[in-house]
Amino acid sequence: MKRVGITGGIGCGKSTVVAEFQKLGILSFVADQVAADYYKDSQFLDEIRRLFGDSVFDNSGTIDKRALANIVFGDRQALAKLNNLVHPKVMQDFDVFCREHDDQPYVLFESAILYDYSFDRFMHSVIGVYLDLDERIRRLLLRDKASEAEIRARIANQLPAETILQRADYIVLNYEGNPRARQVAYIDKQLRQ
Repeated sequence: MKRVGITGGIGCGKSTVVAEFQKLGILSFVADQVAADYYKDSQFLDEIRRLFGDSVFDNSGTIDKRALANIVFGDRQALAKLNNLVHPKVMQDFDVFCREHDDQPYVLFESAILYDYSFDRFMHSVIGVYLDLDERIRRLLLRDKASEAEIRARIANQLPAETILQRADYIVLNYEGNPRARQVAYIDKQLRQ
């Protein structure tokens, strides 16, 4: 069974592309969704508190994700600390996912930071999702209700889209009106061979 990474910068529409693959019966492991569950685990929360202090928790003891994001997306060392906590757990969970679905032709591993943290070394091939920077910022302003400065800081902590284009084995151009389903169907056919 092949492991196929799917990546692209924040706001490029990876989830939309993953949904197209799911319509074809392809199973996906969405790293961010899996990692979100870690924030419900008391041991994980204790480690977050140790690394970042009480300021990233609200009054109920829940992670204030915006406060944590403001810290880690403004400080590469803080981001590295968080990633070193999260990433090994994500890859362990992905290994379990692959074993549970080893009857599939391939599975997707969706992560915006696939190349940033060398997750590509665990993949048979990688699909890059591309959308130009201005459109990504426009979408994120609507979706995240964050300021443009906050969005640009997050984007600055990821690989440039052009680097992803150069390194990926397949590319989906994810513009509105672009034949996304046809692009996905072509890639699916290639991956099943």
